[in-house]
Amino acid sequence: MTIRIICVGKIKESFFREGVSEYVKRLGRYAKIVITEVPDEKTPDGASTVETEKILAKEGSRILAKIRDTDYVIALAIEGRSFSSEAFAARLSELMKSGKSDFVFVIGGSLGLSRDVLRRASECLSFSAFTFPHQLMRVILCEQIYRAMRIINGEPYHK
Repeated sequence: MTIRIICVGKIKESFFREGVSEYVKRLGRYAKIVITEVPDEKTPDGASTVETEKILAKEGSRILAKIRDTDYVIALAIEGRSFSSEAFAARLSELMKSGKSDFVFVIGGSLGLSRDVLRRASECLSFSAFTFPHQLMRVILCEQIYRAMRIINGEPYHK
């Protein structure tokens, strides 16, 4: 199984990089993990709606260029479907049993994801109605995928 995470922007803070690295290492026994970063666009303070749409379109085209036609894409979006950890594990297990073995998770930049990326997604996933920095979201996503793999494999996990 391969899990690809496509993210807008780089992680600047070492503690976020260390967190992601730790969970990628732990996940290595369950799946191949590939993280791809695409460049983010500078967002001026007080950006207009038109400027925001242009930024999202540029970032979106970079994301879409990394997605294959056959990929099962799960976009992280506030308006997506929410799960408990157990239900998320059950959803991934259900997808694997239906023949899916490659997953692409997409994390947008500070403005979110373009409509084109959301349309391309096989499904949208929400971790919360809260807004999180995209660097922190990468750590949270990796931790939840790791937790899901432990649940799927009947292994203990911290509740």
